[in-house]
Amino acid sequence: MIQIYHNPRCGKSRNCLAFIEQTNKEYEIIPYLTETPSVDELKTLLKKLNIQPVDLVRTKEKIWIENYKGKELTNDQIIEAMANNPILIERPIVIKDGKAIIGRDLDLVASFLD
Repeated sequence: MIQIYHNPRCGKSRNCLAFIEQTNKEYEIIPYLTETPSVDELKTLLKKLNIQPVDLVRTKEKIWIENYKGKELTNDQIIEAMANNPILIERPIVIKDGKAIIGRDLDLVASFLD
């Protein structure tokens, strides 16, 4: 089953979800802003994405700029920041068959889901 970490207020996330709906494949929406992933869940997600924690951070978010930008942070501190402030997590994230991508590019999502 396909899973999508979705923020309904984000246009890219809405477009990705609409695209997934059109595939007629089974999917699950993970409303990560209200059902915040734990530190362990974020670590698992990062393994599926095969990226570093900082690559999953929305670095233009006010919370990041005011509290974290320019600081020397460990990977664990970055993950903790995302767990405490889920708005910092890049979106949408699409998961399928134990792998994941950041689904901002619908062409990438299409090839990922094939």
